[in-house]
Amino acid sequence: MEASLAVAIAAGAAALLALLSAAVLWRRTARMQAAQSLVVGSGRQDLLDFAVSLQGRIDDLQGAVDEVAAGLSRVDRRVDGSVTNTAVVRYDAYEGTGGQQSASLALLDSTRTGTVVTAIQGRDYARIYVKDLDRGRSSVALSPEEQEAVERAMSR
Repeated sequence: MEASLAVAIAAGAAALLALLSAAVLWRRTARMQAAQSLVVGSGRQDLLDFAVSLQGRIDDLQGAVDEVAAGLSRVDRRVDGSVTNTAVVRYDAYEGTGGQQSASLALLDSTRTGTVVTAIQGRDYARIYVKDLDRGRSSVALSPEEQEAVERAMSR
């Protein structure tokens, strides 16, 4: 009888230990479900379904970022080819004239490509010269004033 009492006590202790373990595990599961509901919301989906839907949203976001990057690249190419650097140099082309009525105007893009327009004012005439630049090089020599206009335009 003593042996059966010891077995009964051991079985009771094991049952109590199993009951305590079940209570601890139940509490941990409840905490994990509460934490999961903070992440996934109050819906009935589990964390795996949420992760799959989150991956889909990330893929959509990556596609949108790629579209924006491609658009930005197109804008960069357009800006690089547009007139962004300008300068005017006024001067007296001839001795005896005053008021700095002659001028050279540089209209260039970021690669020093563009046009230099020069207007030379004399007492009874005006002449206009137009010279194209391709990456800072002109097929016609630039005057010192035209070169100064190019340098001023590119220094801004």
